Amino acid sequence: MTSHKIHRERGPKSARVYIITVSTSRYHDRSIVDESGDLAAQLAAEAGHVVVGRDLLPDDLYAIRKKALELLSRDDVDVVVFTGGTGLAKTDFTVEALRPLFEKEIEGFGDVFRIYSVQEVGTSAFLTRATAGVAGGKVIVALPGSPNAVKVGMRILLEEVSHLLYLVR
Repeated sequence: MTSHKIHRERGPKSARVYIITVSTSRYHDRSIVDESGDLAAQLAAEAGHVVVGRDLLPDDLYAIRKKALELLSRDDVDVVVFTGGTGLAKTDFTVEALRPLFEKEIEGFGDVFRIYSVQEVGTSAFLTRATAGVAGGKVIVALPGSPNAVKVGMRILLEEVSHLLYLVR
């Protein structure tokens, strides 16, 4: 058996996931449905993981970083998924908020995300800054805010989450 298969086997079968949607419009108008956050929670639960919390934040670098730091100090969170704020707009700050917290960045996550995305949306996939990293024994993932991007990103994450958590612990 190869090492990655061994790591998957030895890693936790169920992760505790916290999901944060970054969207100023949804933050100010709570009547707007959070499709992406709902989808991320649904996919995590369907894969046998426990969603331990959800939040909605505005596109604000300091609010995003503050929430990430709070979650890094919690013992009941293994994986933090951010949706939104990974593009190139002036108000997209999720990557800038999270990257300084990473002890190690998982550059390959963004690479694989873009490979899968190009099959869905074509060359515009290179415009995303989706990324992931490790901090405080937790996996942090930053996905674009569209439901389709969340579906792609969660598929990648959920396939390797046991392996990831085995390695970071």
